[in-house]
Amino acid sequence: MRGSLRFLALTLAALVALWATIAFYQVSVEKRDLRREFERRVSALTEGLVDVAKPLLERDALGDIRRIVQRHSNQERILGMAIYDAEGRRIAATEIEKLVQPLDALALIQERPQGIGELVRAGDKPLYWFALPVYEAQRLLGVVAVVSDASEIEAQGRRVMRDTALRTGAEVLVLIAVVLIVRSNVAGQIQHTATWIRSVRAGVRMPPLRLNHAVFRPLTREVTDLAKSLDAARAQAEEEARLRDANESRWTAERLRVSVRAKLQNSPLFVVANREPYMHVLGESGVSVLVPASGLVTAMEPVLLACDGTWVAHGSGNADRTVTDEHDRVRVPPDHPRYTLRRVWLSAEEEQGYYQGLANEGLWPLCHIAHTRPTFRPDDWQQYRIVNRKFADAVLDEMDATDQPAVLVQDYHFALLPRLLKARRPDARVAIFWHIPWPNPEAFGICPWQDELLDGLLGADLIGFHTQFHCNNFLETVERSLEARVEWERFAVSRNGHTTEVRPFPISVAAPDDASDASPAGPAERASLRRELGADVLALGIGVDRVDYTKGLIERFRGIEQFLERYDAFVEQFTFVQIAAPSRTGIDRYADFLRSVEAEADRINRRFQRHSWKPIVLLGRHHSHEEITRWYRAADFCLVTSLHDGMNLVAKEFVASRADEDGVLILSTFAGAARELHDAIIVNPYDIGALADAIHAAIDMGRRERTARMRRMRQVVSEYNVYRWAGNLISELCRIRVDTPRKAAVR
Repeated sequence: MRGSLRFLALTLAALVALWATIAFYQVSVEKRDLRREFERRVSALTEGLVDVAKPLLERDALGDIRRIVQRHSNQERILGMAIYDAEGRRIAATEIEKLVQPLDALALIQERPQGIGELVRAGDKPLYWFALPVYEAQRLLGVVAVVSDASEIEAQGRRVMRDTALRTGAEVLVLIAVVLIVRSNVAGQIQHTATWIRSVRAGVRMPPLRLNHAVFRPLTREVTDLAKSLDAARAQAEEEARLRDANESRWTAERLRVSVRAKLQNSPLFVVANREPYMHVLGESGVSVLVPASGLVTAMEPVLLACDGTWVAHGSGNADRTVTDEHDRVRVPPDHPRYTLRRVWLSAEEEQGYYQGLANEGLWPLCHIAHTRPTFRPDDWQQYRIVNRKFADAVLDEMDATDQPAVLVQDYHFALLPRLLKARRPDARVAIFWHIPWPNPEAFGICPWQDELLDGLLGADLIGFHTQFHCNNFLETVERSLEARVEWERFAVSRNGHTTEVRPFPISVAAPDDASDASPAGPAERASLRRELGADVLALGIGVDRVDYTKGLIERFRGIEQFLERYDAFVEQFTFVQIAAPSRTGIDRYADFLRSVEAEADRINRRFQRHSWKPIVLLGRHHSHEEITRWYRAADFCLVTSLHDGMNLVAKEFVASRADEDGVLILSTFAGAARELHDAIIVNPYDIGALADAIHAAIDMGRRERTARMRRMRQVVSEYNVYRWAGNLISELCRIRVDTPRKAAVR
């Protein structure tokens, strides 16, 4: 406190000294300007007298000269005057002029032919003496001297000094008041911040920091982020200590970070995905950052944060180009950059053919057994090849300076990419994870370019699928289609001197105990959500899906319809909320399917609706993770009816959200999650009657059984979480030996 006051006093003293210096300078300038104006007036008056005296000096009219001196010396501004001849002798003068030392005429001629003036004093009276030579054709006739009262210069100077002093004093007082007010506010805010930080450091759970003034917003944001990081680090350390004490081996974000650094030996990792982890979007308030809802982002970002890697993705935000550098890179996350996002730009034609066309109208329905015919167009295939080469060039450019880089390619958008990378960098370790199912050989065999796709995939050192069943399908497809040796005993393919290992890596979500939103929903929250539906029902179901024909939405609605037919006591006592995010609406098939889903929900609602109640509430927009979690925690059951799914993370998200160990999961046997979550009610979504009975069983199930089932499923999700998925995938990739040195690569 004493140091703060000393600093404040020194600051004020310095400011006062500065102001005094400025005031002194202003007064000096004012006085100089006043003197110049006074001298100008006296000079003009003297010039008039010279014009009068000149003809008299020419004819030596001494009497007239003396009369002029006496007459003009009585003017208001002239106290006295004198006239001298060319030899410097005084011809005529008033008494007061005699008090002043006369000028040397010769010096006047030599030094100041334009006239000379000087401030002098007669007793206490300030005088101004000005002399001007009188010439005729370059001949000196004499000198006219005038003595004027200079009191007004000093009086005006005193007024200027007084006014400046008053103004400076007022400004200093205002400054002191402002400094004291600012100090009071700033000191209070700083003291509040210091207390808040001290409490957080001590482990006290504090409300969010709030500072009053807008100028403190950057400080508030940084301090809050720092506190969050501290809380996360403390929680992580406590969790690691608890696990060590319990001799558990559960994967956490911190364990993943340590594992990745050790496996990669501090070298970077390169991830390739169609979707970027951060999008820059231009809106009414400027450029904002969006984080796309994606399980892939959740899974891969901790890995890149751990090793300062590079994420190569399609730059799809309308402001993405504005924030990238000349190499199309931007550091992310925006608040605390820790890895690089390299954006690849695609034309509308490329995006249409590669993404909308071959990837989503060809490969997606090809790999999902949902009885939707795939569409194969030669133009789409051409764009798919072009885009894969474009991504290959970007990845090769990023890892140019890295020896034996590790590359992790994501999903069916980049089937050709592993071969393109290995052809030019055989020293690279390349893995690809296929996030969707792999069908049986007969189904995949209808693709006109199956050999090229398989060859591209086999350029990888490691191929990952969600389940062993999908691995088996892939190996059978290779065995029937290509000249290659499938080594079933170690699940690998040898072709042209290169070996590709094929492994299952079931993807998951964050562990339940790690989720910040894992707290159970209370009765008030459940009641609030049910009131939003317009009816206080006894049973509430939830479904969360993209509007995709593989998700079994129409089969789900028909199962609900039959449930209400069989168990009519639940009419007006049961509501099913379907969060249906629009997906790929640029594809006609998806737009048509969305209309079919809406029409089916309307048909069933019209059939059963009573007053304000209706059995199906269709929420057809994108919802945030927080919004979805509220519904998860309030629902009595979650319905997942995929007709074919690689994993389906909705099932695991629902389980992870239920910290109350309540709720029932109804899960399709055709979803990969059914291989792990055995305590869900497993159904065939095509069996509408069985689906209706499953809904009734979920509602009718006792609390003890619900808790036992949910507890076991949460244990599975906790142990086999997304960090374990990423850690195992990276560990398996780094285990692979690459014999070819980089110098052998063809560039």
